[in-house]
Amino acid sequence: MTVHVVRSGENLWAIARTYGVSIQSIVDVNGLPSTTLIIPGLALYIPDQQPIIRYYKIKAGDTLWRISLQFRTSVSSIVSANPGLDPNNLYIGQNINIPSPVQPQFSTLGFIVPGSSPTFLADLDKMAPHLTFIAVAAFSFTKEGYAYVLGDDGPIVRRCQELNIIPLLLIQNTTSAGFSKELAGNVLGTPIYRRNLVASLVNLANQRGYAGISVDLEFIPPPQREDFNSFLRELKEAMGNLILHVNVHAKTEDIPTNPIIGAYDYQSIGEIADIVAVMTIDYGYPGGPPDPVSPLWWIALVVRYSLTLIPREKLQIGLPLYGHDKVVSTNQYRALSVLDAQNLAISTGAVIQFDAAARAPWFRYWKGAEEHIVWFEDIRSYVEKYRLIDLYELYGATYWQLSLKAPQNWAYLDKVDVLKR
Repeated sequence: MTVHVVRSGENLWAIARTYGVSIQSIVDVNGLPSTTLIIPGLALYIPDQQPIIRYYKIKAGDTLWRISLQFRTSVSSIVSANPGLDPNNLYIGQNINIPSPVQPQFSTLGFIVPGSSPTFLADLDKMAPHLTFIAVAAFSFTKEGYAYVLGDDGPIVRRCQELNIIPLLLIQNTTSAGFSKELAGNVLGTPIYRRNLVASLVNLANQRGYAGISVDLEFIPPPQREDFNSFLRELKEAMGNLILHVNVHAKTEDIPTNPIIGAYDYQSIGEIADIVAVMTIDYGYPGGPPDPVSPLWWIALVVRYSLTLIPREKLQIGLPLYGHDKVVSTNQYRALSVLDAQNLAISTGAVIQFDAAARAPWFRYWKGAEEHIVWFEDIRSYVEKYRLIDLYELYGATYWQLSLKAPQNWAYLDKVDVLKR
């Protein structure tokens, strides 16, 4: 695959000619608003037949010859892709690039809120080959623990079944005011309410055609840590053959008293659940200072910590399909899709920068006297995150959420063997 970063003075005609592709193909795959307007720093995915460069960590007993057989390539190709590599001095833990026709293989899960996009069912047809699971965010529960339906999930479930996507019922501790720690704490801490939640979730999943349950309980009070473990054990036991998927906030160490991450016992959750999704998103959080949404250095720390407690074959990491547009002086913000962020940079004539540590794009623009900084994702940052999944041989990725346009991400997945469980 090829990524071209636009330089000052370039135009799409010259770029298309350089790579032997049409202007319209570049426009389409990158979601550009026109064939004439581009800006410096814009990362363009060039639709071509080049394979993905695989990323591999050297293990005990590895030789370049054995690796070349595994990835159906040659020793000389590996050496060429790794300047300075000494084939006779490999060491365990060393990371190398591997040009290979063998596609990376992992699972994907997209979240969707019913009603968030009027065109979602039509768009789903195009995304279907790239999705293993869809988790439908249409459920909450009462203070007595009875789960109930919030949105019209039926058409989504039926379309998933037709498209060979596995639908999961997403349960959240939400009220009209958002996530409620009181709701989660009260139900989890009361055995009879916990049993109500287990029974009603399993009933709803079976009645409404779901293949599993995705648990997204956030801001659980830390004293309910073991109660949450008990709930997951009871739920898993009651589910039979249904899939248990559990979402947890990201952390790089265990701080049991922390109000955001304290209730998540990674080791116990990793033992109970079929799949664990660590939400490696919102490092730069709503209302906070302008920071990258999902910086690579932070994700790497989270992954390395998570793998000490959660089996890699169960572990997914979260990838955002959105960016944050923040007013520097007030930290006011708005969320916008990756595509809208890219095209906002184009419409304002901003120059897109790429942060070397975060491996993420950002730009600055002015609206009157207000200075705005926008952090978002592009093909470069997605490639880096997928390389991390490949390197650590993780189970896969999740996306919040599917109604947000991110055409470069889906174009990348054309070159991935997405698992169909």
